[in-house]
Amino acid sequence: MSSIVAIVGRPNVGKSTLYNRLVGEREAIVDDISGVTRDRQYGTCEWNGKVFTVVDTGGFVHGSDDVFEAAIRSQVNIAIEEASVILFMVDSTTGITDLDEEIAGMLRRTTKDVFLVVNKCDNFDRLMAANEFWSLGFESVFFLSSMTGSGTGEVLDAITERLPEEQEEPSELPRFAIVGQPNVGKSSLLNALVGEERNIVTDVAGTTRDSIDTHYRKYDKEFILIDTAGLRKKTRVSENLEFYSVMRAIKAIEESDVCMLLLDAREGLQAQDMNILRLAQRRHKGIVILVNKWDLIDKETNTARDFENAIKKKLGQFSDVPIVFISALEKQRILKAIEVALEVHENRRRKIKTSVLNETMLEVIERYPPPAYRGKYIRIKYITQLPLYYPAFAFFCNFPKHIRAPYRQYLENQLRKHFNFTGVPISVFFRQK
Repeated sequence: MSSIVAIVGRPNVGKSTLYNRLVGEREAIVDDISGVTRDRQYGTCEWNGKVFTVVDTGGFVHGSDDVFEAAIRSQVNIAIEEASVILFMVDSTTGITDLDEEIAGMLRRTTKDVFLVVNKCDNFDRLMAANEFWSLGFESVFFLSSMTGSGTGEVLDAITERLPEEQEEPSELPRFAIVGQPNVGKSSLLNALVGEERNIVTDVAGTTRDSIDTHYRKYDKEFILIDTAGLRKKTRVSENLEFYSVMRAIKAIEESDVCMLLLDAREGLQAQDMNILRLAQRRHKGIVILVNKWDLIDKETNTARDFENAIKKKLGQFSDVPIVFISALEKQRILKAIEVALEVHENRRRKIKTSVLNETMLEVIERYPPPAYRGKYIRIKYITQLPLYYPAFAFFCNFPKHIRAPYRQYLENQLRKHFNFTGVPISVFFRQK
């Protein structure tokens, strides 16, 4: 079930500030690769035990004033279509403008949850003036200051109340999303697999406007393929069709079990690919990296091993990801790519017996126990796998709050070493015994 929260509104009301408050600080620290945070307009937020994707529409509008208004109108329509919850943002210092009225008119017609968020209410006078926004006719109105953060907690509470519970995924066919930037060959890969021209394949970036589900049943393999429009860099998002394709790609990631991230061998792994990867990782999806157009690379100067090492170096801590070198056009190793994706799907559903888990991991912990905290020894007594649709483990101990990130990483690495979780993000929790 996809949970997308879109922030809409006219320019300069503070959409990006709110977006940064919901996802920014944590993400900005996590990705230390230059350019990653600059061109990000979507990220994940976790609140009250629920995780959802936040999309900042502010990053998608360019051009003159009239283009502005038309662009904002079409964005609101796309948000109405694709998002689960819409945050409609207005500015208490300017009062209700004509464009606010127009957006409100569009949003009142939807059955989706719309929260009116009145920004810049950072003193008593502004808060009193903000009462005029009740006249826009929305039931859920929130007064906040995205700059200082006051009032954002109430908005987050309301969002998580409306989002569906994350259920165990039904054990039907695996769902694979082909994601990546425009023109890396997503449609060519789909056509090579399905064996028919399912999509228009041209050299114009962004030809695929929609995500199309294809039921694949060949060579004793069966799964659903979700083909998506490419995700684009912010600087190039000039038309709203691109915003639409970003929304669809996010939705495809949300609805998939495994993301097949397609790269162009001539370009390598770029900042925008890292965005896709991080999003898939935070949503606990399986990940396979496919390096396409490998037939065009001079193998004398670039070996697959060098290329793979360069990618893994960029991936940072979560580098246990399979990488397959393919050519969609020449149909090289595309069945290998499918086999690897199916293996990752199996890894994501792997359940380990509690007895085996404790036998293996307690020995590992005994060899290298967690560092003491202020003279207190931390003892991990028991481990169990949580009943979730992705690999998550609870380690029961006496001081769960005092275990630091490096030790968590060590435990995750040991889980990967002893049990096969290649291509799958692992969650490690520490609980009071």
